[in-house]
Amino acid sequence: MSHVVLARKYRPRSFAQMVGQAHVVQALGNALTSGRLHHAYLFTGTRGIGKTTVSRILAKSLNCTGPDGNGGVTAEPCGVCQACTEIDADRYIDYIELDAASNRSIDEIRDLIERAAYKPSVGRYKVFMIDEAHQLTKDAFNALLKTLEEPPDYLKFVLATTDPEKMLPTVLSRCLQFNLRPMAPETVAAHLQQVLAAEGVAADAGAIRLLSRAARGSMRDALSLTDQAIAFGAGSLAEDGVRAMLGTVDRSHAAALVQALASRDGPAVLATVDALRSMGLSAAGTLEEMAGLLQQMAVEQAVPGALDDADPDTAGARALATQLPPDETQLLYSIVVHGRAELSLLSDEYAALTMVLLRLLAFPPAGPAPAPTGAPRAAPLVAAPREARSTAPARPVVPVAAPLSRPATAMPPAPQAAAVPAAPPRPAAQPPAPAAARPLAAPPVRPQPPAAAPQRVTAEEPPPWAEEAVPDDFSALDAADAGLPPMPQAEPAADEPPAPARAAPAAPMAAAPLQTTALGDRWAALVRPLAAAGSLVAMVRELAWQAELLAVTTADGGGQLWRLRVERESLRNPGLAAKLAAALADASGQPAQVEVEAGAAQDSIARRDNHAREAAQRAAEQLIQADPEVRALMAQFRTARIVPGSVKPLAADSGGPHTTPKAPPP
Repeated sequence: MSHVVLARKYRPRSFAQMVGQAHVVQALGNALTSGRLHHAYLFTGTRGIGKTTVSRILAKSLNCTGPDGNGGVTAEPCGVCQACTEIDADRYIDYIELDAASNRSIDEIRDLIERAAYKPSVGRYKVFMIDEAHQLTKDAFNALLKTLEEPPDYLKFVLATTDPEKMLPTVLSRCLQFNLRPMAPETVAAHLQQVLAAEGVAADAGAIRLLSRAARGSMRDALSLTDQAIAFGAGSLAEDGVRAMLGTVDRSHAAALVQALASRDGPAVLATVDALRSMGLSAAGTLEEMAGLLQQMAVEQAVPGALDDADPDTAGARALATQLPPDETQLLYSIVVHGRAELSLLSDEYAALTMVLLRLLAFPPAGPAPAPTGAPRAAPLVAAPREARSTAPARPVVPVAAPLSRPATAMPPAPQAAAVPAAPPRPAAQPPAPAAARPLAAPPVRPQPPAAAPQRVTAEEPPPWAEEAVPDDFSALDAADAGLPPMPQAEPAADEPPAPARAAPAAPMAAAPLQTTALGDRWAALVRPLAAAGSLVAMVRELAWQAELLAVTTADGGGQLWRLRVERESLRNPGLAAKLAAALADASGQPAQVEVEAGAAQDSIARRDNHAREAAQRAAEQLIQADPEVRALMAQFRTARIVPGSVKPLAADSGGPHTTPKAPPP
């Protein structure tokens, strides 16, 4: 007798033998028991999770006659009657399986519909099973719709697909849909243990765990890999042999890389990558194993003790979880996951792997960077702990000026950009101040007195906040109105060279004023309706929009001659001019000719639209800058500024309180 592969030998013969699809088994079992049978079922899911198996069990349940030949529809087929045995052997005349991957045309579906007109030959129901149904053509789907919606009482449809998104919505609406889920590695491992025990094959727990992970939720893939592993190991399953067969990366290599990254040891990272290259291990497998390890570390950091103690990898993950901060763990996990897709961009995947691993080292470690020897350090920008703040006496909130002292260097005013209107403040709570303007509380252990001498910030170690200039337009009068003391400035040290003053930003050049003409009004009144009606499209519309009307005269052969001026050379095309002339002729009802000359257009529709948009933008910015709430917030918070580009004029039909006219499309 020939060998039968494990995936076929241990295919479930009943719903009770199904693994990992309890939600489908329960629904179908209850329907069969209560007699609430639908005429069409759709099973979806990835490969090897039981779609065809469920279809065959359903067909047996519908046609089972029991051991005595007198049974009816049941959720537990006997497995010994004619219907059960012949369906398992794939020779039951009333159970038809159609492979839509090779029988996808309308001719095959017409033949199937013709066979649907005949009652079952030996069974109770005739079952049509269409596998890979998404590969049917659109015509085939349309031909099947009517029969699928109203089949005869003795006919049941079963459709199976791995890609339900490609199926017609009209087909989906006629079927009961069941999504078969990928199985968890623990579920696959438990089933593999039962199969190997029945086969009498000795297997290591680590080997089974590797096979269950490599299956990626597919039981058929797991059984196929198990067949291969048995042949590879000469009748036994050892972890080392299975790992060599699969080419997976040992967890120790991933742990070594994470350890090197946690200690910020670049040479150790490179040495480990070179070792992986010499052993011929997969770079993609390395990143996948690292992602699994980092996921366990993140779980341990977030919920200590949540990992499975029975997993042999848990101890290593817990040890590494204490060596890497949680934020760096999340960062490294994101880098590893996204770096997986970068491996295919280079011919040398190990070069890409090296860059992915070294990416974390490009980020500074947690905590302040070490200062050069002998250089004074600025006071850290940290707030006092919650306990210290709660026990401190109540005092007015004022910024501490000493740690933030700057040399008395003139700073240019920050450009005032537009911003969205500020939301009205809540009556019960004060909105939080930005981080740069938040008052700095003294450390709880060694508080600094308010009268402490200002600390210098040397040129060798510029503070991180020195890049953000405080606007000079915040005057002392504004500060007094807000109830805040003015910010003192420290004198520069004698041994400190003066910092070069930043160049003031150049004032924006004022746009040339738009001079409208009567010809421009006539051209806009004529062209805009044509564009709205769809008579001017693509480059012809662009020509009309960028052109300036110079004159309208009578042509030599009769009709109108339109003289235009266009600056862009690509628009001075005879073909575009001819199409524009045809549109003008249709609009005016008389022949038209268009002449285009080179030159800067002064009064074009495009310039008018741009001028309207600029005017609306200026009006919106002025409105925001003059808003009393915005001015109050800028006076209250010294470093508050309007974010450039954040102010946009509202459309006229938006219903907002501050609307501006909507500019026509360009």
